Amino acid sequence: MADGKLFVISGASGVGKSTVLAQVMAKRTDLRFSVSATTRSPRPGEVDGKDYYFVTKDKFQAMIQQGEFLEYDAHMDNYYGTPKGQLEEKLHIGSVILDIEPNGAFNVRKARADAVLIFIAPPTLEELERRLRGRGDTSEEQIRVRQARVAWEMEQSKQYDYVVINDRAEACAEEILQIIAREAD
Repeated sequence: MADGKLFVISGASGVGKSTVLAQVMAKRTDLRFSVSATTRSPRPGEVDGKDYYFVTKDKFQAMIQQGEFLEYDAHMDNYYGTPKGQLEEKLHIGSVILDIEPNGAFNVRKARADAVLIFIAPPTLEELERRLRGRGDTSEEQIRVRQARVAWEMEQSKQYDYVVINDRAEACAEEILQIIAREAD
């Protein structure tokens, strides 16, 4: 069996990636989700090994030293990275979706030129701020830091293969499903 295709999804914090990806994964049960490792604390409802591999900074740094990451990055005082082993196992079974920041996406592109990069953009910056505030799990300081990063992230979207506007989660998910069908099937 041939290896699957790697789809990298990025977007500004609060753009609705989790909601959209849940809909994509529900409709394409043949897709696997690559679980990232992080040093941040779990949010309510997040499960270790399903949403992220939650590790200490010491463990994460040891994994870096041992070359265990396809890519990794620091963001908001925490590390995030894609463990190579679990990603490769999943790719041997079929296509995989990876949800990471732009720096990580570009590092994946360097390591795997065949990866398809998809950026989810907000309909407006005002809507993005409204969504971020509506989550209720983000401090004012974190909101300010994330808003400052949005301009940079939007500029990076020009380097992606596809940019999809998340005006409505269902429509955004459908557009991503069409991209996956074109690229993987």
